Amino acid sequence: MDWYGTNIYTKEKRHIIACHVFWRELCYHAALAPQVFQFHFLKQGLHCVPDTLRTELQRAIDTVEEDHLTGGQDGVRENVDAILVGYGLCSNGLVGIQARTLPLVVPRGHDCITLLLGSKERYREYFDAHPGTYWYSPGWIDTSTQPSKERYERVLAHYVETYGEENAQYLMEASENWMTAYNTAAYVDLGIGDTERYKAYTRECAEWLNWKCDFLQGDPGLLRRFLEGPWDDNDFLMVQPGETIVASFDERVITTEGRR
Repeated sequence: MDWYGTNIYTKEKRHIIACHVFWRELCYHAALAPQVFQFHFLKQGLHCVPDTLRTELQRAIDTVEEDHLTGGQDGVRENVDAILVGYGLCSNGLVGIQARTLPLVVPRGHDCITLLLGSKERYREYFDAHPGTYWYSPGWIDTSTQPSKERYERVLAHYVETYGEENAQYLMEASENWMTAYNTAAYVDLGIGDTERYKAYTRECAEWLNWKCDFLQGDPGLLRRFLEGPWDDNDFLMVQPGETIVASFDERVITTEGRR
């Protein structure tokens, strides 16, 4: 009971299971929302191996659902109305994810940048106009080594130490060749964290890579609605118990199918 005599444990609760790249934005806006949230952040980079992302995410969802049924370690069942999944389709890592006893809420988007830009339509519009874009954000800068001089030198040092000077350059050309597909570093600014430092870092990376640099004003509207609702069908997929996430291969990005 709180000091007004109201049982605080009856307040609407939502569990958020999300990639760690969102931790600043989600925590900030969750603090402003009326609901009570519990967070479980999975480490950045799981999407690089979609099967691993799928396994880790399903395990986290199953744990929340089991605790909801049994009350967890203290035996107190929470009034959880939904599990919010803070991922996009992410290299098909969400394909096969199931809701068993609680509904899942998933933003419709190919990756996390959709939530920062405010809509899948804005993401598509920018991507179509700038197909060689590599995205930068506070979470990406904090939790991974973005394309940069720092990344190049770190990987090169590892190859030299492991394989010797003679093989290091060849391995660098082979392993880092993917960066040639990009020509723009785009930072999405939601005004959270040390934005000037993040922008300066993005600019330095772009200069070293000889890329263009672009700064986009983020839109927190989609992220706020992800946390608070309403969850309209255009922007969010509701996965009901017994349903499985599948790719839709159209503008909806993801959809569901019943358990076979």
